[in-house]
This record gives sequence, structure tokens and C-alpha cells, in this order.
Amino acid sequence: MDEKIHKWLYDILLALNEISSYFEKEISFEEYKANTMLKRATERDLEIIGEAMNRILKRDSTFENKISDAREIIDLRNLVIHAYDNISEENIWSVIIHHIPILRKEIENLLNE
Repeated sequence: MDEKIHKWLYDILLALNEISSYFEKEISFEEYKANTMLKRATERDLEIIGEAMNRILKRDSTFENKISDAREIIDLRNLVIHAYDNISEENIWSVIIHHIPILRKEIENLLNE
């Protein structure tokens, strides 16, 4: 695997681990919504994940078939950065609950190849 792609995959894994660490103690959606620092930290890690994914796909477009929702990950990054006032807390929560675990497995598998 290309050295830069490997580094970006590792950056994604680090950001995923950070997000998971924020939720080690189970919290409710209401607690998440009320915690501005938690929301901002999560959004920042989603930005990092999206930027790394963008760089990966620009370097090797075959990764779009290796990582579920790769384009959507980039779209989310763009939304968080450029349309910050339209971020849906419900959508971010859904990403945390449903998509982060899947992405982690895919990234770990790619790094272990």
C-alpha cells in the first residue's frame, strides 16, 4: 500500500478512536445535544476523517470500493466545515451510533492487509 494512503488511513483510525473515547461512558442523545464541547470535538474528528478520505480517493480512487460510504464521508466533512449552521445533531448522532463502528472495522482491515 502507498505510504501516504497508509498514513491517512491511520489518521482516520486515530480520529475514530478519539470519537469512541468520548462515548466510553454511555450517554444519551439529550446529553450529547447539551454538551457543546463534546459536539465540537466530535465534529472536528469527523472533519479529519473526511479530509483524510478525500486525500485517499484523490490518490487512489479504488478505495471508494474498499470503504463504505467513502463519498458520503467527504460530503459530511464539507457540511461540517462549510455549512456549520445546518448541521443536524440527529444526523451526527446517527453517524456516531451506526457508521463509526463499521468504518473502524473497514479501516482496521485495510491497515492489517
